[in-house]
Parts: sequence; C-alpha cells; structure tokens
Amino acid sequence: MSDEAEFRADRTQEMFLPAAVLAVPPQSGGAQVVEVAAFRGTTKFDREVVEKLAGAAARSVPGVVELGGDVARFFNAVLDKVGLDKVGDATRGVSARVDGTDVAVTVVLVIAAGEVVSDVTAAVRTRVIEAVEHYGLCVTNVDVKVDDILFRDQP
Repeated sequence: MSDEAEFRADRTQEMFLPAAVLAVPPQSGGAQVVEVAAFRGTTKFDREVVEKLAGAAARSVPGVVELGGDVARFFNAVLDKVGLDKVGDATRGVSARVDGTDVAVTVVLVIAAGEVVSDVTAAVRTRVIEAVEHYGLCVTNVDVKVDDILFRDQP
C-alpha cells in the first residue's frame, strides 16, 4: 500500500461527519425534540398509497356509484367474471401526482341519477382532501371528472 492511499483513507476518516443531528434537550416541553427528530431522515409517499386513500374517501361519498372511466370499468367487469374481482379496485378511477409532500389528485367517477353533480363533486373533493391531509400531505388540487351516470334500472 502506498503512502498516498493511506493518506486518503486517513483524510476520509478525518472528514467524516455524522448524518444525524444530535438531539438537544428541550428547555421546556418536548416540542424541540420532535423538531430535531424530523431532520433524521425522510418520509416518502408512493403514488399508489395516495390513490388508495383518495379512492376510499371518494367511494364513501353518497351519490358516488363507482370509480373509473368506461375502459377501467369494462376491464373490471372482465376481471370479475374470471374471479379476479379485487385486482386494481383500490386505485381504479384515481390518479395522483406526488411531489415531496405536495399532492395533486384526479378522481374519475360515476354518480347516481338524481344527484346534484356539484354537491357530489364538492363532497368528493372535501373528503379526499381531508383523508390525504390527515396523513401529513398537502393537497394542492383535486380534479373530479364525472364519467357516467347510473340510472336505477341499469345493472
């Protein structure tokens, strides 16, 4: 081993800095410890997690019959017939864009006949925002597209 290689190893060790911020004991209360802990790593939300949260929230709104556009609902019907009825159901009809803690959500849905579209879409928007922001994310917008209407006599 040459002297130069040993020097680099020594220099690397000398320049090593700990990755974690050392905790500072709080002067009063525990808020400062929580603040310091936030700098000890990152939390990332996958797009699919946000889509599941938003989908569950949208389905809970009265007047929402189903989520997804025509093609998604068609493929879901085919999957139901071959026994794969739960494949993709959690995120069907919802797409999300996650940028750090900022989230943009698009919901495609079918409403029941007789429902006031603006009331249903406003309720969907509100529930999606509440559900996603409950997990510490910031919802920048929720776009709702009404793809179809279901009359009571339709299957």
